[in-house]
Amino acid sequence: MALFFFFFLSLLTLSSSSSLNDLNSLTYIVHVDHKAKPSIFPTHRHWYTSSLASLTSTPSIIHTYDTVFHGFSARLTTQEATQLLNHPHVISVIPEQVRQLHTTRSPEFLGLRSTDKAGLLEESDFGSDLVIGVIDTGIWPERPSFDDRGLGPVPAKWKGQCVPSQDFPATACNRKLVGARFFSGGYEATNGKMNETTESRSPRDSDGHGTHTASISAGRYVFPASVLGHARGVASGMAPKARLAAYKVCWSSGCYDSDILAAFDAAAADGVDVVSLSVGGVVVPYHLDAIAIGAFGAIDRGIFVSASAGNGGPGGLTVTNVAPWMTTVGAGTIDRDFPANVKLGNGKTIPGVSVYGGPDLEPGRMYPLVYGGSLLGGDGYSSSLCIEGSLDPSLVKDKIVLCDRGINSRATKGEIVRKNGGSGMIIANGVFDGEGLVADCHVLPATSVGASGGDEIRRYISESKQPTATIVFKGTRLGIRPAPVVASFSARGPNPESPEILKPDVIAPGLNILAAWPDRIGPSGVASDNRRTEFNILSGTSMACPHVSGLAALLKAAHPDWSPAAIRSALMTTAYTVDNRDEPMLDESTGNTSSVMDYGSGHVHPTKAMDPGLVYDITSYDYINFLCNSNYTGANIVTITRRKADCDGARRAGHVGNLNYPSFSVVFQQYGESKMSTHFIRTVTNVGDSDSVYEVKIMPPRGTNVTVEPEKLSFRRVGQKLSFVVRVKTVEVKLSPGATSVETGHIVWSDGKRNVTSPLVVTLQQPL
Repeated sequence: MALFFFFFLSLLTLSSSSSLNDLNSLTYIVHVDHKAKPSIFPTHRHWYTSSLASLTSTPSIIHTYDTVFHGFSARLTTQEATQLLNHPHVISVIPEQVRQLHTTRSPEFLGLRSTDKAGLLEESDFGSDLVIGVIDTGIWPERPSFDDRGLGPVPAKWKGQCVPSQDFPATACNRKLVGARFFSGGYEATNGKMNETTESRSPRDSDGHGTHTASISAGRYVFPASVLGHARGVASGMAPKARLAAYKVCWSSGCYDSDILAAFDAAAADGVDVVSLSVGGVVVPYHLDAIAIGAFGAIDRGIFVSASAGNGGPGGLTVTNVAPWMTTVGAGTIDRDFPANVKLGNGKTIPGVSVYGGPDLEPGRMYPLVYGGSLLGGDGYSSSLCIEGSLDPSLVKDKIVLCDRGINSRATKGEIVRKNGGSGMIIANGVFDGEGLVADCHVLPATSVGASGGDEIRRYISESKQPTATIVFKGTRLGIRPAPVVASFSARGPNPESPEILKPDVIAPGLNILAAWPDRIGPSGVASDNRRTEFNILSGTSMACPHVSGLAALLKAAHPDWSPAAIRSALMTTAYTVDNRDEPMLDESTGNTSSVMDYGSGHVHPTKAMDPGLVYDITSYDYINFLCNSNYTGANIVTITRRKADCDGARRAGHVGNLNYPSFSVVFQQYGESKMSTHFIRTVTNVGDSDSVYEVKIMPPRGTNVTVEPEKLSFRRVGQKLSFVVRVKTVEVKLSPGATSVETGHIVWSDGKRNVTSPLVVTLQQPL
């Protein structure tokens, strides 16, 4: 009782007349020492509400958290947040971020075939007893991809529920879709009550993104499947029998941290085995990152967390979701595309792609061709991008319009051209986009071309008195070579928060992926698009992430004793870096060879991941030591991990690069030292054969000397752990101030049957 009065009176002295509805208030996530709750309060929520009542006359808690995190979220002014932070039982106060979405044939491309009598699908029973939690925009439960025919009972461990609402009855869930919840408190605290004429206050998907990603991870086999006549065939997810739970956190203005953390909290309590998160934002330190905090709480309970790397590529330092306890997934292409080429009046053909499925342009007719940026009556820049209100209908009518990519969505550009009377559209990449092409379901005949193709079309328009063109749609083409290629948009390393941890970890199919799609939303996503289709083709690391989520479920089903880190290790050390020509993987944006900063360890190889031989396992305490060696404070570490840390012991034992990660990365600052060196300590666990011997092969980065001790690991039993040390020496290179040199190599342990491969990256930086 005395503790309660001290707590209440100490907050009461910090009086404030601010209202939670004050225009200056923001949403904060408050981490509290939950064990300090005075016994007078029946629940933690009562305690939190009482605490807020001393700060504001209208206390209102958005969410409380008690599984992966302990505390609550609320609207506070900066002054109130500061006052709350001063209380001894408040560990941290984290300002909310608003995140954005990282927006068929891929199982076959990955080597997963339902007819195989042995392999990952067969060994895992297609993931039948595993639950994948998809944190996204919700789900459209009536799609055949979520049918429960032939599935056994819901796993006994499952504690989740189907939250009913006006447009989402409890019967929408079944033995396939075992749970569905929605979290809108953070969204509405910032934006006011949602408009229920355009959004569903329920788990129902009113965007399409969540339905698409859910079916990629665990959609059932559906035949026939196609979108507007393209990509005909059988559609299925990675783990066709795995169960799904949908956690809707993304709304019209984004995905709010307080809601995302509530979804993590619920998913962990419900009993999911895998969390799939195709959402991201600005990289911040881990103790300020609600996704990193929620993900740590999940992996601490044995839940694998897969997250999209982001679509900020092809520039460097663009990767997001970089915490080492998450598996970060970039995007690659598959061996299928949708050619839609531009034929110019001068006879030249410019390659393009599209999944337009409406009436084609008139065969044999050449249409007048104009460039939005050179039309009279506009400001040049806006009209070049075909932004709303920038085009003059009298100059566009019955013509094909060339629009530059950027600012507004590609599909929206087509809608604007159509509204202004245009007959067709060509979207040209900018220099930054390079040659990477994304096929879209346009509302008029349209195609996308690369930066060089766009330059050629502009040049033709400027040099011709009467430029003309048409678009030739060629349908679906299979067996494309080279594939995979790193998608142009896929975010790249180095890791902006922890350069010693190589991110992304792997890449997976993410370009032009066919998956389930809701009713009420046209395939272009444009409001005026009245077409309806059961499937849609989308691109993004959002599509790559659920591929890995589904694969993780299959691996967990085949190896129930594997930890999240072991599953990631299996995916990373068996990944490949060559394409279907047996040449090094290319970068779509340039056509040049890609690098570890683009693809991490490489492209996932599911069948090899099932039998990796050795795994690099990591415990929660290993991550705590990593945080200590990354110079996080004790309070920061408690915020992330809910544990106190002995950082003195951790720092004596090693350095940040000694996290038992399946890749190696070191950054040397060149402060005038001619020679530099470091070492890595790693421990591998034998998950292959007993009485096996692995010998090391070293491919050192250029200009470095790399040794491994011992050079041979002899295992007597499965589950045995053995350690080795990697020593790296290099010499100073001449660099201008602020410049960086990156060299890569590999370390491979082989027993003659399996190759356990890890990239080794050495970065030299010249200080300013």
